[in-house]
Amino acid sequence: MHKDLLRLMRAERSVRRHLAVTMVAAVLAGLLVLVQAELLAGVLSGRFTAVALAGLAAVVGVRALLAWTQGVFAGRTATGVKSALRHRLLARLRDLGPGRLTQHRSGELVTLTGRGLDGLDAYLTGYLPSIAVAGVVPLAVLVRLFAADLASALIVLITLPLIPVFGALVGMTTKAVTERQFLALSRLGGHFLDAVRGLPTLRAFGRARYQAGVIQQVADAHRSATMRTLRVAFLSSLVLELCASLSLALVAVPIGLRLLGGSLDLTTALLVLLLAPEAYLPLRAMGTRFHASMEGVAAADAAFAVLDDAGEPEPVRGSVHPAGQAAPEIRLENVTVRYPGRDVAALEDVSLTIGPGERVALVGESGGGKSTLLHLVLGFVQPSQGRVLVDGTDLRELDLGSWRARLAFVAQRPHLFATSVAGNIRLGAPAASLEEVRRAAAAAHADFVEALPQGFDTVVGERGANLSAGQRQRIALARAFCRPAASVLLLDEPTARLDGRSEAAVVAATADLARGRTAVIVAHRPAMIDLADRVIRVHEGRVVSDTTRAHHDPEPAVRSGEGSGR
Repeated sequence: MHKDLLRLMRAERSVRRHLAVTMVAAVLAGLLVLVQAELLAGVLSGRFTAVALAGLAAVVGVRALLAWTQGVFAGRTATGVKSALRHRLLARLRDLGPGRLTQHRSGELVTLTGRGLDGLDAYLTGYLPSIAVAGVVPLAVLVRLFAADLASALIVLITLPLIPVFGALVGMTTKAVTERQFLALSRLGGHFLDAVRGLPTLRAFGRARYQAGVIQQVADAHRSATMRTLRVAFLSSLVLELCASLSLALVAVPIGLRLLGGSLDLTTALLVLLLAPEAYLPLRAMGTRFHASMEGVAAADAAFAVLDDAGEPEPVRGSVHPAGQAAPEIRLENVTVRYPGRDVAALEDVSLTIGPGERVALVGESGGGKSTLLHLVLGFVQPSQGRVLVDGTDLRELDLGSWRARLAFVAQRPHLFATSVAGNIRLGAPAASLEEVRRAAAAAHADFVEALPQGFDTVVGERGANLSAGQRQRIALARAFCRPAASVLLLDEPTARLDGRSEAAVVAATADLARGRTAVIVAHRPAMIDLADRVIRVHEGRVVSDTTRAHHDPEPAVRSGEGSGR
């Protein structure tokens, strides 16, 4: 039995009570087999009168009632255990916090607490009761067989251990392949959720199709692992059935020969033939249910690994110019954007021109339409009316993949994937060398990376959980610096929720990044607005003011070596 699950069930009073009723009902139903066999053998041999059939029917009815009771209380046991385990998991995750769970993906945790723990049903409703039955009924059957026929009892005694031996040998293989299958399922859930959350970033950097291929590979790995598990499970059932059938044949053949020879009476022969299968059946059922419950056991192991996690969190210690196409002109002509289900337009009759190499700051209250304007340029949304022109060509006529290859995008909440720092930086430039990644990080004032445990090979937590907001933002800027051919820079409030030191580092990096590029910056903070040549105020989906500022490059307020960015 699973020791951690046993401790959990002992700690929960209602679960303990339901489990006790389940076990008692299963054992009593198993022991009634002896009474049923005795009555049936007596009726068939003529030792009992037909009146005994009423007693036989009563025994069958009681067994059916006990089976129903076992099923009901086993279901309650499973529900109670899963509920208690989920509550403990959620409490543990809350206590650990995001900094302590960087080795887990939220998709894996969702898979664990949902589909994974549901796999415990087979263990709690099938395997546990079968253990109790297998521990009592075969011994009782053997005792009755020794009393009825010594030779048959010895054959059963010798062959009976073969089933648990073969079951254990096959079970070790089953456990290994099932753990691999559950690991593949968890990896699939984690990777899929990570990709969905970062889909805007993947689309902006032209990596969505690649990630779709990665998910297909992970799904294929899960499918292969599942088929291997099913193959082993079916073969294990074949082994157990074959072993039990041969053992029964060793009992039945001598019984038939002795019955024909007159050395054995009919009542004893029928009793032995009826009881012998019942000696093997509980062990066969236990082996089969063990294999069926392995996925739930693997999930329980993973759940208790999270509950037992007591390690300390890992401490976080802690100019590039465009060389591609010329910076384009971007023009919006009478653009209106309406989202489905909304009466009010997100943008209404907006016309503006952003010149080549010009830096424009979009300001205004939240919900005014600034991010929608960025999404128009990214090609994430299409105008309901009007058009977006890039160097005089309608954006709808351009190849979006080629257009986005010219963009460098930094979101308000940049999505970092559960991979290495270098992998996150080279998201939009997968062929970039490590030296190019280092230069991009230096340009983004992300010198804290060198102090991480494995430097650029350090695996960050999902969504950058083990990094500060400032560090995540600078990695996102480094990602943009790693695309030197990009001629358009789009930033969505990159300094939101940053402290003063982190904000100064991001502003300094942005000033370098925007130089020589057409830049559209959604900004609220004065330091970021000061980078712009023009400030366009957007209110309720309309441009209400457009102010040209004196062109200047502000001095960076922080050097890359100062502070940790927290």
